[in-house]
Amino acid sequence: MPHSASSVVIARRTLLTIAISAAGGGIAAAVGLPAGWLMGGALAVAIAALSGVRVMLPNWLRDATFVATGLSMGASVARDSVAMMIQWPVTLAGLVLELVLIISITGYVLRKFFGLDRGTAYLSSFPGHLSFVMSIAAAGVGDSRQIVIIQVIRILLLTICVPIGALFLPIGHFEGLVSTAPPMEVMTLLPVAIGCAIAGFILTKLRAPAGYVLGAMAFSIAAKLAGWFEGQIPPLLLTITFIMVGAMIGVRFNGITRQEFWRAAKGGLAGTAITVAISTTVVLAITPLVAMPFGQIWLGLSPGGLEGMGALGIALGFDTAFIAAHHVSRLLLLTFAIPFVTTLVREKPPT
Repeated sequence: MPHSASSVVIARRTLLTIAISAAGGGIAAAVGLPAGWLMGGALAVAIAALSGVRVMLPNWLRDATFVATGLSMGASVARDSVAMMIQWPVTLAGLVLELVLIISITGYVLRKFFGLDRGTAYLSSFPGHLSFVMSIAAAGVGDSRQIVIIQVIRILLLTICVPIGALFLPIGHFEGLVSTAPPMEVMTLLPVAIGCAIAGFILTKLRAPAGYVLGAMAFSIAAKLAGWFEGQIPPLLLTITFIMVGAMIGVRFNGITRQEFWRAAKGGLAGTAITVAISTTVVLAITPLVAMPFGQIWLGLSPGGLEGMGALGIALGFDTAFIAAHHVSRLLLLTFAIPFVTTLVREKPPT
Protein backbone atom coordinates (compact mmCIF):
# COMPACT_ATOMS: atom_id res chain seq x y z
CA MET A 1 0.00 0.00 0.00
CA PRO A 2 2.74 2.54 0.82
CA HIS A 3 4.41 1.65 -2.47
CA SER A 4 1.15 2.34 -4.33
CA ALA A 5 0.72 5.66 -2.54
CA SER A 6 4.31 6.58 -3.41
CA SER A 7 3.67 5.74 -7.08
CA VAL A 8 0.61 7.97 -7.07
CA VAL A 9 2.63 10.87 -5.60
CA ILE A 10 5.40 10.40 -8.19
CA ALA A 11 2.86 10.27 -11.02
CA ARG A 12 1.08 13.39 -9.73
CA ARG A 13 4.29 15.40 -9.40
CA THR A 14 5.53 14.23 -12.77
CA LEU A 15 2.30 15.23 -14.54
CA LEU A 16 2.32 18.60 -12.75
CA THR A 17 5.92 19.21 -13.86
CA ILE A 18 5.11 18.39 -17.49
CA ALA A 19 1.99 20.57 -17.35
CA ILE A 20 4.01 23.53 -16.01
CA SER A 21 6.63 23.07 -18.73
CA ALA A 22 3.94 22.80 -21.43
CA ALA A 23 2.18 25.93 -20.16
CA GLY A 24 5.39 27.96 -20.02
CA GLY A 25 6.49 26.67 -23.40
CA GLY A 26 3.09 27.36 -24.93
CA ILE A 27 3.13 30.96 -23.73
CA ALA A 28 6.67 31.52 -25.04
CA ALA A 29 5.76 29.93 -28.39
CA ALA A 30 2.59 32.02 -28.64
CA VAL A 31 4.62 35.19 -28.07
CA GLY A 32 6.83 34.11 -30.96
CA LEU A 33 10.11 33.53 -29.12
CA PRO A 34 12.60 31.24 -30.91
CA ALA A 35 12.61 27.73 -29.40
CA GLY A 36 9.74 28.88 -27.19
CA TRP A 37 8.57 25.43 -26.15
CA LEU A 38 12.04 24.69 -24.76
CA MET A 39 13.07 27.96 -23.11
CA GLY A 40 9.58 28.75 -21.82
CA GLY A 41 9.23 25.32 -20.27
CA ALA A 42 12.65 25.47 -18.61
CA LEU A 43 11.97 28.89 -17.11
CA ALA A 44 8.47 27.97 -15.88
CA VAL A 45 9.62 24.78 -14.14
CA ALA A 46 12.64 26.55 -12.60
CA ILE A 47 10.38 29.27 -11.16
CA ALA A 48 7.98 26.64 -9.84
CA ALA A 49 10.82 24.72 -8.17
CA LEU A 50 12.19 27.86 -6.51
CA SER A 51 8.65 28.68 -5.33
CA GLY A 52 8.46 25.40 -3.45
CA VAL A 53 6.54 23.28 -5.95
CA ARG A 54 7.76 19.66 -5.81
CA VAL A 55 8.63 19.20 -9.46
CA MET A 56 10.22 15.97 -10.65
CA LEU A 57 10.88 13.65 -13.56
CA PRO A 58 11.48 9.92 -12.91
CA ASN A 59 14.78 8.54 -14.17
CA TRP A 60 13.09 6.43 -16.85
CA LEU A 61 11.31 9.46 -18.27
CA ARG A 62 14.51 11.51 -18.16
CA ASP A 63 16.34 8.75 -20.08
CA ALA A 64 13.48 8.54 -22.61
CA THR A 65 13.81 12.30 -23.11
CA PHE A 66 17.53 11.90 -23.72
CA VAL A 67 16.82 9.22 -26.34
CA ALA A 68 14.18 11.39 -28.05
CA THR A 69 16.61 14.32 -28.12
CA GLY A 70 19.40 12.20 -29.62
CA LEU A 71 17.01 10.75 -32.20
CA SER A 72 15.80 14.22 -33.14
CA MET A 73 19.37 15.51 -33.50
CA GLY A 74 20.36 12.60 -35.73
CA ALA A 75 17.28 12.95 -37.93
CA SER A 76 18.06 16.66 -38.39
CA VAL A 77 21.63 16.14 -39.61
CA ALA A 78 22.44 18.01 -42.82
CA ARG A 79 23.42 15.86 -45.79
CA ASP A 80 26.57 17.93 -46.40
CA SER A 81 27.85 17.52 -42.84
CA VAL A 82 30.70 15.23 -43.90
CA ALA A 83 31.85 17.69 -46.57
CA MET A 84 31.79 20.51 -44.02
CA MET A 85 34.03 18.63 -41.57
CA ILE A 86 37.12 19.99 -43.32
CA GLN A 87 36.34 23.35 -41.70
CA TRP A 88 35.87 21.95 -38.21
CA PRO A 89 39.54 22.19 -37.06
CA VAL A 90 39.17 25.98 -37.03
CA THR A 91 36.08 25.89 -34.84
CA LEU A 92 37.56 23.17 -32.61
CA ALA A 93 40.62 25.36 -32.06
CA GLY A 94 38.23 28.16 -31.12
CA LEU A 95 36.56 25.76 -28.67
CA VAL A 96 39.88 25.00 -26.94
CA LEU A 97 40.69 28.71 -26.65
CA GLU A 98 37.21 29.41 -25.32
CA LEU A 99 37.49 26.75 -22.60
CA VAL A 100 40.85 28.06 -21.39
CA LEU A 101 39.52 31.61 -21.19
CA ILE A 102 36.24 30.65 -19.50
CA ILE A 103 37.81 28.49 -16.80
CA SER A 104 40.67 30.87 -15.98
CA ILE A 105 38.76 34.16 -16.10
CA THR A 106 35.52 32.96 -14.51
CA GLY A 107 37.33 31.11 -11.74
CA TYR A 108 39.46 34.18 -10.98
CA VAL A 109 36.47 36.54 -10.92
CA LEU A 110 34.38 34.27 -8.67
CA ARG A 111 37.27 33.99 -6.23
CA LYS A 112 38.45 37.60 -6.34
CA PHE A 113 35.15 39.47 -6.40
CA PHE A 114 32.62 37.06 -4.87
CA GLY A 115 34.68 35.65 -2.03
CA LEU A 116 34.47 31.98 -3.06
CA ASP A 117 37.26 29.63 -2.07
CA ARG A 118 39.46 28.28 -4.88
CA GLY A 119 37.74 24.89 -5.09
CA THR A 120 34.24 26.39 -5.25
CA ALA A 121 35.27 29.11 -7.71
CA TYR A 122 36.95 26.86 -10.25
CA LEU A 123 34.50 23.96 -10.00
CA SER A 124 31.75 26.53 -10.61
CA SER A 125 33.59 27.83 -13.67
CA PHE A 126 33.76 24.55 -15.63
CA PRO A 127 31.33 24.86 -18.56
CA GLY A 128 29.87 21.38 -18.52
CA HIS A 129 30.30 17.82 -17.19
CA LEU A 130 28.12 18.69 -14.17
CA SER A 131 27.98 15.12 -12.86
CA PHE A 132 31.78 14.88 -12.88
CA VAL A 133 32.09 18.31 -11.23
CA MET A 134 29.60 17.39 -8.50
CA SER A 135 31.32 14.07 -7.79
CA ILE A 136 34.56 15.96 -7.12
CA ALA A 137 32.69 18.47 -4.94
CA ALA A 138 31.11 15.60 -3.01
CA ALA A 139 34.63 14.32 -2.31
CA GLY A 140 35.31 17.47 -0.31
CA VAL A 141 36.45 20.07 -2.84
CA GLY A 142 34.52 23.33 -2.57
CA ASP A 143 30.95 24.06 -1.43
CA SER A 144 28.74 21.61 -3.34
CA ARG A 145 25.49 23.59 -2.82
CA GLN A 146 26.97 26.82 -4.19
CA ILE A 147 28.57 24.96 -7.09
CA VAL A 148 25.33 23.29 -8.18
CA ILE A 149 23.37 26.57 -8.00
CA ILE A 150 25.95 28.47 -10.08
CA GLN A 151 26.15 25.63 -12.61
CA VAL A 152 22.37 25.26 -12.94
CA ILE A 153 21.99 29.03 -13.38
CA ARG A 154 24.48 28.77 -16.26
CA ILE A 155 22.52 25.99 -17.95
CA LEU A 156 19.16 27.73 -17.51
CA LEU A 157 20.35 31.15 -18.65
CA LEU A 158 22.13 29.76 -21.69
CA THR A 159 18.94 27.93 -22.68
CA ILE A 160 17.15 31.29 -22.47
CA CYS A 161 19.91 33.56 -23.81
CA VAL A 162 20.70 31.62 -26.97
CA PRO A 163 17.24 31.84 -28.60
CA ILE A 164 16.78 35.43 -27.40
CA GLY A 165 20.17 36.21 -28.91
CA ALA A 166 18.76 34.99 -32.21
CA LEU A 167 16.65 38.16 -32.22
CA PHE A 168 19.63 40.52 -31.87
CA LEU A 169 22.79 38.81 -33.12
CA PRO A 170 23.61 37.79 -36.73
CA ILE A 171 22.47 34.26 -35.93
CA GLY A 172 20.83 33.69 -39.30
CA HIS A 173 17.33 33.49 -40.71
CA PHE A 174 16.42 30.30 -38.89
CA GLU A 175 12.92 30.13 -40.37
CA GLY A 176 14.40 29.46 -43.78
CA LEU A 177 16.91 26.91 -42.54
CA VAL A 178 14.45 24.42 -41.06
CA SER A 179 14.18 21.32 -43.21
CA THR A 180 10.99 20.85 -45.21
CA ALA A 181 11.41 17.06 -45.39
CA PRO A 182 8.20 15.16 -44.63
CA PRO A 183 7.73 13.61 -41.17
CA MET A 184 8.82 10.00 -40.63
CA GLU A 185 6.15 7.31 -40.77
CA VAL A 186 5.34 5.57 -37.48
CA MET A 187 6.54 2.19 -38.81
CA THR A 188 9.88 3.81 -39.67
CA LEU A 189 10.12 5.82 -36.47
CA LEU A 190 9.58 2.89 -34.07
CA PRO A 191 12.54 0.66 -35.11
CA VAL A 192 14.85 3.68 -35.30
CA ALA A 193 13.74 4.76 -31.81
CA ILE A 194 14.35 1.25 -30.45
CA GLY A 195 17.81 1.19 -31.99
CA CYS A 196 18.54 4.62 -30.48
CA ALA A 197 17.44 3.42 -27.03
CA ILE A 198 19.65 0.32 -27.22
CA ALA A 199 22.68 2.34 -28.36
CA GLY A 200 22.09 4.87 -25.59
CA PHE A 201 21.77 2.09 -22.99
CA ILE A 202 25.07 0.54 -24.11
CA LEU A 203 26.96 3.85 -23.94
CA THR A 204 25.45 4.60 -20.54
CA LYS A 205 26.64 1.22 -19.23
CA LEU A 206 30.09 2.05 -20.62
CA ARG A 207 29.93 5.25 -18.50
CA ALA A 208 30.11 7.58 -21.51
CA PRO A 209 29.08 11.18 -20.64
CA ALA A 210 25.50 11.91 -21.75
CA GLY A 211 25.35 8.28 -22.89
CA TYR A 212 21.67 8.13 -23.85
CA VAL A 213 21.88 11.33 -25.91
CA LEU A 214 25.14 10.39 -27.62
CA GLY A 215 24.13 6.79 -28.27
CA ALA A 216 20.75 7.74 -29.71
CA MET A 217 22.27 10.50 -31.81
CA ALA A 218 25.06 8.25 -33.15
CA PHE A 219 22.62 5.50 -34.14
CA SER A 220 20.21 7.96 -35.73
CA ILE A 221 22.97 9.67 -37.74
CA ALA A 222 24.41 6.34 -38.89
CA ALA A 223 20.97 5.07 -39.90
CA LYS A 224 20.16 8.23 -41.82
CA LEU A 225 23.49 8.43 -43.66
CA ALA A 226 23.18 4.72 -44.49
CA GLY A 227 19.82 5.45 -46.12
CA TRP A 228 17.76 3.41 -43.65
CA PHE A 229 15.27 6.21 -43.24
CA GLU A 230 14.36 9.65 -44.55
CA GLY A 231 12.32 12.51 -43.19
CA GLN A 232 12.18 14.44 -39.95
CA ILE A 233 10.73 13.82 -36.51
CA PRO A 234 6.94 14.43 -36.53
CA PRO A 235 6.24 18.00 -35.30
CA LEU A 236 4.09 16.83 -32.37
CA LEU A 237 6.84 14.51 -31.09
CA LEU A 238 9.41 17.28 -31.51
CA THR A 239 7.26 19.68 -29.47
CA ILE A 240 6.84 17.06 -26.74
CA THR A 241 10.62 16.54 -26.72
CA PHE A 242 11.17 20.28 -26.27
CA ILE A 243 8.67 20.37 -23.40
CA MET A 244 10.40 17.44 -21.70
CA VAL A 245 13.90 18.92 -22.12
CA GLY A 246 12.63 22.20 -20.67
CA ALA A 247 11.17 20.32 -17.69
CA MET A 248 14.42 18.43 -17.23
CA ILE A 249 16.45 21.64 -17.06
CA GLY A 250 14.02 23.31 -14.66
CA VAL A 251 13.85 20.28 -12.35
CA ARG A 252 17.51 20.82 -11.48
CA PHE A 253 16.38 23.69 -9.23
CA ASN A 254 14.38 21.24 -7.11
CA GLY A 255 15.40 21.30 -3.45
CA ILE A 256 17.19 24.65 -3.72
CA THR A 257 15.66 27.25 -1.42
CA ARG A 258 15.19 30.83 -2.53
CA GLN A 259 17.64 31.94 0.15
CA GLU A 260 20.32 29.58 -1.18
CA PHE A 261 19.54 30.64 -4.71
CA TRP A 262 19.88 34.37 -4.10
CA ARG A 263 23.05 33.87 -2.05
CA ALA A 264 24.76 32.19 -5.01
CA ALA A 265 22.88 34.00 -7.78
CA LYS A 266 25.26 36.97 -8.06
CA GLY A 267 28.19 34.71 -8.74
CA GLY A 268 26.10 32.58 -11.07
CA LEU A 269 24.89 35.56 -13.09
CA ALA A 270 28.39 37.04 -13.29
CA GLY A 271 29.89 33.71 -14.30
CA THR A 272 27.24 33.16 -16.97
CA ALA A 273 27.72 36.69 -18.33
CA ILE A 274 31.48 36.13 -18.60
CA THR A 275 30.91 32.76 -20.26
CA VAL A 276 28.48 34.18 -22.83
CA ALA A 277 30.76 37.15 -23.54
CA ILE A 278 33.82 34.95 -24.09
CA SER A 279 31.89 32.46 -26.22
CA THR A 280 30.35 35.20 -28.37
CA THR A 281 33.69 36.96 -28.83
CA VAL A 282 35.46 33.78 -29.91
CA VAL A 283 32.65 32.89 -32.34
CA LEU A 284 32.68 36.40 -33.84
CA ALA A 285 36.45 36.05 -34.35
CA ILE A 286 36.32 32.69 -36.15
CA THR A 287 33.08 33.11 -38.15
CA PRO A 288 34.83 34.98 -41.02
CA LEU A 289 37.24 32.03 -41.34
CA VAL A 290 34.57 29.39 -42.07
CA ALA A 291 31.56 29.18 -44.36
CA MET A 292 28.97 28.54 -41.67
CA PRO A 293 26.18 30.58 -40.10
CA PHE A 294 27.17 32.49 -36.98
CA GLY A 295 24.28 30.91 -35.08
CA GLN A 296 25.42 27.37 -35.85
CA ILE A 297 28.93 28.05 -34.56
CA TRP A 298 27.51 29.88 -31.55
CA LEU A 299 25.38 26.88 -30.60
CA GLY A 300 28.31 24.52 -31.15
CA LEU A 301 30.56 26.54 -28.85
CA SER A 302 27.90 27.62 -26.34
CA PRO A 303 28.78 25.91 -23.04
CA GLY A 304 25.28 24.71 -22.23
CA GLY A 305 24.00 21.16 -21.85
CA LEU A 306 24.31 18.89 -24.90
CA GLU A 307 20.61 18.02 -24.81
CA GLY A 308 19.55 21.68 -24.48
CA MET A 309 21.86 23.08 -27.16
CA GLY A 310 21.06 20.15 -29.46
CA ALA A 311 17.33 20.77 -29.08
CA LEU A 312 17.87 24.46 -29.77
CA GLY A 313 19.85 23.56 -32.89
CA ILE A 314 16.88 21.55 -34.15
CA ALA A 315 14.45 24.37 -33.32
CA LEU A 316 16.60 26.97 -35.09
CA GLY A 317 17.29 24.74 -38.09
CA PHE A 318 21.08 24.32 -37.83
CA ASP A 319 23.34 21.35 -38.53
CA THR A 320 23.08 19.21 -35.42
CA ALA A 321 26.06 17.03 -36.40
CA PHE A 322 28.31 20.07 -36.10
CA ILE A 323 26.74 21.14 -32.81
CA ALA A 324 26.92 17.66 -31.29
CA ALA A 325 30.52 17.07 -32.38
CA HIS A 326 31.67 20.25 -30.66
CA HIS A 327 29.76 19.54 -27.46
CA VAL A 328 31.18 16.02 -27.33
CA SER A 329 34.66 17.51 -27.87
CA ARG A 330 34.02 19.95 -25.01
CA LEU A 331 33.04 17.09 -22.70
CA LEU A 332 36.16 15.13 -23.65
CA LEU A 333 38.41 18.15 -23.06
CA LEU A 334 36.75 18.77 -19.70
CA THR A 335 37.27 15.13 -18.72
CA PHE A 336 41.01 15.85 -18.63
CA ALA A 337 40.82 19.52 -17.60
CA ILE A 338 38.64 19.07 -14.49
CA PRO A 339 40.97 16.77 -12.50
CA PHE A 340 44.04 18.71 -13.66
CA VAL A 341 42.70 22.11 -12.62
CA THR A 342 41.20 20.68 -9.41
CA THR A 343 44.63 19.38 -8.43
CA LEU A 344 46.11 22.84 -8.97
CA VAL A 345 43.49 24.78 -7.00
CA ARG A 346 42.65 22.32 -4.22
CA GLU A 347 43.10 23.87 -0.81
CA LYS A 348 45.94 22.19 1.09
CA PRO A 349 45.14 21.14 4.66
CA PRO A 350 46.90 23.17 7.35
CA THR A 351 50.11 21.63 8.65
